Amino acid sequence: MKKLLTILIIIVIAIGVSAVLLRSSIITMTYMSTELTPLEIIQLPQPQLNSSTSIEKTLLERRSIRKYKDEPLTLAEVSQLLWAAQGITNTSRNFRTAPSAGALYPLEVYIIAGNVDELSDGIYKYKPKTHELENISKGDIRSEIWNAALNQFCVKKGSIIIVFSAVYNRTTKKYGDRGIRYVHIEVGHAAQNIYLQAVSLGLGTVAVGAFNDSKLKDIIDMPEEEHPLYLMPVGRI
Repeated sequence: MKKLLTILIIIVIAIGVSAVLLRSSIITMTYMSTELTPLEIIQLPQPQLNSSTSIEKTLLERRSIRKYKDEPLTLAEVSQLLWAAQGITNTSRNFRTAPSAGALYPLEVYIIAGNVDELSDGIYKYKPKTHELENISKGDIRSEIWNAALNQFCVKKGSIIIVFSAVYNRTTKKYGDRGIRYVHIEVGHAAQNIYLQAVSLGLGTVAVGAFNDSKLKDIIDMPEEEHPLYLMPVGRI
């Protein structure tokens, strides 16, 4: 009788241990599937380094344009605009198309895609070093950005919206409070690059600074250390 009781106890303990191990495995697998899922990466076409439009012509024709056709941009055009904004021009030192105080590069660039051939609607973050887009979320959220931008019509009608944010600490850790001014100067450099590139591509854009900062940051799900600075809708004209 004692022998039978001992066997039953061993069986119960074994079943309990197996259940614990199984539950632990399920939790681990669930964690891996929800927390470690890689973000979708889109490799952008290589930017063109020559065009038939002179720099003088782009300067002459640069305008703030708020009305766009309901026609898609190409992925190549999106690539060219992002390269103009913050693309790498020297791979050994990671210099970019826009100057930066101390080459510290505090700017981050997002695009809100709503009408682009070969690119799903959604929020993407530009990765300058690899010239890639990292998908943050799917779906056309231009109306949400429009609402955060005080219902400015041009924001809603752009095929894409380029969003600049900044991590101030990258610059202020070297230059102190003066670095805040340098960051604001830098985003102006990058925005002008987009203006000129848009002229070369036959597109229209406008720099928008009026928006609800916290609402915009929440919509895009920016990291805590990032602060939105500029919106630039882009579309065909």
